[in-house]
Amino acid sequence: MATVPEPVRARFIIVGGGVAGVTCTEHLAGQFPEDDILLITASPLIKAVMNFKQVSKTLEEFEVEEKPSHILEEHYPNVKVIQSAVRRLDAANHKLHTEEDTEYIYEKLCICAGARPKLIVQHNPFVLGIRDTDSAKEFQNRLAKAKRITVIGNGGIALELVYEVEGCEVIWAIKDKAIGNTFFDAGAAEFLIPQLKADKPEALLPCKRTKYTTEGLDQERKALSEDGAHGSALGPDWHEGMKLKGTKPISHRIHVEYQCEVDKIYLQDEFTASQKTSLAFPENGSEERKRKTDDESWPVYVQLTNGKIYGSDLIVSATGVIPNVEPFISDNPFAVAEDGGLKVNELMNTSIPDIFAAGDVCTVSWVPRPLWQQMRLWTQARQMGYYAAKCIAAEMSGEPIELDFCFESFAHVTKFFNYKVVLLGKYNGQGLGPDHELLLRCTSGQEYVKTVMHNGRMKGAVLIGETDLEETFENLILNQMDLTAYGEDLLNPNIDIEDYFD
Repeated sequence: MATVPEPVRARFIIVGGGVAGVTCTEHLAGQFPEDDILLITASPLIKAVMNFKQVSKTLEEFEVEEKPSHILEEHYPNVKVIQSAVRRLDAANHKLHTEEDTEYIYEKLCICAGARPKLIVQHNPFVLGIRDTDSAKEFQNRLAKAKRITVIGNGGIALELVYEVEGCEVIWAIKDKAIGNTFFDAGAAEFLIPQLKADKPEALLPCKRTKYTTEGLDQERKALSEDGAHGSALGPDWHEGMKLKGTKPISHRIHVEYQCEVDKIYLQDEFTASQKTSLAFPENGSEERKRKTDDESWPVYVQLTNGKIYGSDLIVSATGVIPNVEPFISDNPFAVAEDGGLKVNELMNTSIPDIFAAGDVCTVSWVPRPLWQQMRLWTQARQMGYYAAKCIAAEMSGEPIELDFCFESFAHVTKFFNYKVVLLGKYNGQGLGPDHELLLRCTSGQEYVKTVMHNGRMKGAVLIGETDLEETFENLILNQMDLTAYGEDLLNPNIDIEDYFD
């Protein structure tokens, strides 16, 4: 008779090897060096934050590096990494059961299980969601044989993808009036569009950081993916060092279909049987009336809600994410938000005692500060993981804790289309009502500066390019100074605004 393994006890258990989980583990390990800390992750690699730099009060820059889990264990002797997916949680008895049939008993649990791609259709061999390293690698392999791909979605991954892909026609279908709707307004989108048409600059420097891959772990990976388990999300420069090139001798060839979604997907046989016709790739400047039908035969066809049909070798679904909450909520009375995340309060507590959550798996249920909003981004995953560790420590010691300063005002720095992009506060006028004003300054191909003003005060900003205005604008947003007297001179390039407000 098989013997049931003994339950494993640990004071702290963290689930998820992404940015939030690893950050939480590292900070707890430093604060409680005498206590056992277990990190349970479905992926053979963990995501570590490297080269962290506090750019200003709220802006941070860092790189995300994939590492084998033993590196974390070597760094923190009280940490043990368990590679396994969680099967179920028995919150009433403080127990976790993994797929390996081991039972883990915790004092405090922090769920950082991340999120998975919201696929437009399940179980279609030609539809790929890009979320973790393995799916990015799979995409790279499939793209190498592709002449045309269709990208559905308008978030960060879609934006990076369409810019990085070369040697392949790209049909990009978005539900909005402008590209990058999550991050920009139509003006910023207009500023970036020429970059899609231009040839890409040669990479100046190779990515210097060590990249650990999951090669040689194919069996494990296959088992995990069949099981529906996902590795942690990609790093902000996930495409660095990856050759995202199709079969055609072209650089960029992108066609955007605006304000449409996927109506239907056909495999080749279904499409032939339907007797419908698909459109050829629109060549530059082709008028609608001159649009030709496509003579080629494709493995998969997508019919858009605007009635157009395109064939391609692959459809990339980049339409957002769904929090990975299933193994936790099935037998436990968690409060779950409308977007599917576990609700957390100002102390990162879920609705169940002794269970915290951080990163993409959770949804804040406190009333956010006026200039902050939750977005499932790297920066917030790191901040939440760090803050959750502080909250756990405070609960253990019975000490009060203030909401971390990073939740005062939204701040994010990233790169799109080879431009530095800084987003501050209510950068798209979120929730400000119709009476907010925009101030704009734009130099084609160089910079785009937008500030969101409300009652004479700066509520948000979008900075594209090397503007050097982020610290000044961040201060103006944080201190809510009345800027009415400056009017449009606020963005006058002949006035050195940094000196003015230092």
